[in-house]
Amino acid sequence: MDLDRFPRVRLGHLPTPLEHLPNLSRELGGPQIWIKRDDCTGLATGGNKTRKLEFLMAEAQELNADVVLTCGATQSNHARQTAAAAARLGMKCHILLEDRTGKTNTEYTQNGNVLLDLLYGATLEHHSQGADMNGLMEQAAERFGADGLTPYTIPGGGSNPTGALGYVNAGVELLEQSIELGLTIDQVIHATGSTGTQAGLVVGLVATDSNIPVYGISVRAEQAVQEQNVLSLAENTAKKLGCAGIVQPQHISVNSDYVGPGYGFPAEDTIAAIELFARLEGILLDPVYSGKAAAGLIDLSRRGHYPKGQNIVFLHTGGAVALFGYPDSFAYS
Repeated sequence: MDLDRFPRVRLGHLPTPLEHLPNLSRELGGPQIWIKRDDCTGLATGGNKTRKLEFLMAEAQELNADVVLTCGATQSNHARQTAAAAARLGMKCHILLEDRTGKTNTEYTQNGNVLLDLLYGATLEHHSQGADMNGLMEQAAERFGADGLTPYTIPGGGSNPTGALGYVNAGVELLEQSIELGLTIDQVIHATGSTGTQAGLVVGLVATDSNIPVYGISVRAEQAVQEQNVLSLAENTAKKLGCAGIVQPQHISVNSDYVGPGYGFPAEDTIAAIELFARLEGILLDPVYSGKAAAGLIDLSRRGHYPKGQNIVFLHTGGAVALFGYPDSFAYS
């Protein structure tokens, strides 16, 4: 497995820290909780998409693109980081945002990630829920092409085999850190949405014979659907790397019990998890992704799912900027 043969532009502050969370571990009374701080990747306040964009933006450069297009939900962390990456590399950025919540308050529609999209110089277009975002993105790319620009399209979440290479690399990085610390990792748990993070992690950890299982807490799709989506991307990523066939269905595990009311809608346990991380460890989670994954981690730990003394790594995917789009979800006055 040779990642060096793929073009890559350095955008992140890597490796990100792997830290023990003693207060949360003590509070939960079961496993030892560790955190992989991919909220500290540096680009545009950090987040998991930075790793994917290192490979995606390098591919865009190889193709001589001068405008990148991507899509996501209104408060998309991926869109924010793509806009920042484009600004840093001297490219234009155009983002298609899908309204998946129906929220109309200005905090949600104009603050948080949306504010930063515009601050980084991206142009935006808005679409209703259920729109064919990939089709609309291709149409937009054609318009830019007709204007003499060379467009490069990035799927939602940066989740294709090129983007997933970023999390293949993260899997290798995590394994190296665990060896340096003398740490036996019993599971990595994280939020799974567009599938690129989980697919890349699985490929990286399987290819290195780490025996570290990856557990995704879904933020949108039902378990069976998400597992199939992750498996498909993992298989294609492994094929891109030249190690086709290494990923099997048993390597893919997803739990969809913590989706709550739906994508972009934090449940009560999401908010409780965000508050617990903030008040015990001084760490900010987000209400769409990491908050739901943390809710799963907390509930599973309290219900004895993890034997006492196991080492569980919570991969923090970032996104705290979105908190500013959700003030109505917190009962503070």
